[in-house]
Amino acid sequence: MSEAERRAARWVRPEVQALQAYQVAEPGDAIKLDAMECPWPWPGALVEQWLERLRGVAVHRYPDPGAGRLKGQLREAMGVPDGAGLILGNGSDELIQLLNLAVAAGGRTVLAPAPSFAMYRLLAAAAGAEYAEFPLGEAFGLDTAAARAALEAHAPAVTYLAHPNNPTGNGLDLEAVAAVAEAADGLVVVDEAYYAYAEASFLPRVLEHPNVVVLRTLSKVGLAGLRVGVLAGHPAWVRELEKCRLPYNLGSLAQASAEFALEHRAALDTAVARVRAERERLAAELPRVPGVEATWPSETNFLTFRVAAGRAQAVYEGLRARGVLIKRLDGSHPRLAGCLRVTVGRPEENDAFLAALAAALAA
Repeated sequence: MSEAERRAARWVRPEVQALQAYQVAEPGDAIKLDAMECPWPWPGALVEQWLERLRGVAVHRYPDPGAGRLKGQLREAMGVPDGAGLILGNGSDELIQLLNLAVAAGGRTVLAPAPSFAMYRLLAAAAGAEYAEFPLGEAFGLDTAAARAALEAHAPAVTYLAHPNNPTGNGLDLEAVAAVAEAADGLVVVDEAYYAYAEASFLPRVLEHPNVVVLRTLSKVGLAGLRVGVLAGHPAWVRELEKCRLPYNLGSLAQASAEFALEHRAALDTAVARVRAERERLAAELPRVPGVEATWPSETNFLTFRVAAGRAQAVYEGLRARGVLIKRLDGSHPRLAGCLRVTVGRPEENDAFLAALAAALAA
C-alpha cells in the first residue's frame, strides 16, 4: 500500500470507502440504449441558431448566480404553481445531494421504496445519512401500508418517491403519494425525472403539502448534456436549501442553452412525442420475442423486461457482442432478478435491438 493509499484509508469516512462509485458503461461503437437519453438531436437549423447564441455568452464572467431568466422560462414551461419556490442544480443528482446535506446529514435517515433509483442510497451514504427501504407493492406500485410502517420505524428526515419509478418504469398512484406525504413528518421528495413521459404529475399539488418538494430534470427530454435539474416547493424549503447550494453551480453555457431550448420547446415536445410513440411500438413487440418472460408498463422513456433465471448476464453480453448496449438490472435487487432495461431509441435502433435480443436469447 502506498503512502497516499494508507492516508486515504485512514481519513476517508468508512461508509464512503464501503461504497462503489456509480458505473457508466463505455459504449464504444454500440447503439447506446442504456442511459434513458432522448435519441433525437435538435434539427440542424436549430443547432446553428444555438451555436450563434453561445457566441454571445461572456464565459470570462461568472454565470447568473440565481439563473433568474431560466427559472422564469421553467415556471412557464413546467406549469410550476404560483407561489412555489425554485432552485436549480447541476442535474437532479446535485439536488438530491443538496437535500441530503441540508436535511439528512449527520446520522439522520433517508427512506425510499425498493427497487428504486440507485443514487438515493449512494448519495445518502455520501452525506453521512442512514438509509432505509420499504418494499414496493404488486407490479411495483406504492404500498402505503409498508410506507407507513417504515415511516413509523425509521422517522426519516427525507423520503424519496420516484414517479414514475426508475428502474421499473411504472407511474405511482398520486393518492398514495399524497397519503405518504400526510403520514411523514420529514420531507417527502417526489422525483419526477420522467415527467414528460408520464400520464400525471404531483407538481400541481406541491403547495398542498407543507413537507413536499418535486424534482424534475431536462435530461430526459433531449438536454442530458446540459445537466439542468429543477426543484419546486414551498419557499421555506428553498430558502434553507439555498444556504447549501454552491454558488454559480449552473454554468453560463448550460443556462444559455437551456433558455434557447425552452424558446424552441416545440422541438423538444416533438422528440418526446416520437419517443412515446416508439415506446408503445417497442412495448408491443418486446413480449413477442421468444425468451422474454415478462415486461412491465412504462410511463418513462425506457422498458424493463425479464428473461429466464440465470440468463440476464449472457443476454446482456450477447447484445453487446451484436452492437447494442442496454442496462443489466439483474443483481441490483432480488425483485429484479433476470431483468434488463432498454432505453427507447430511434426506430432503426429499436429494430436493431429487437433483432439482437432475439439472436442473443436464441444462442
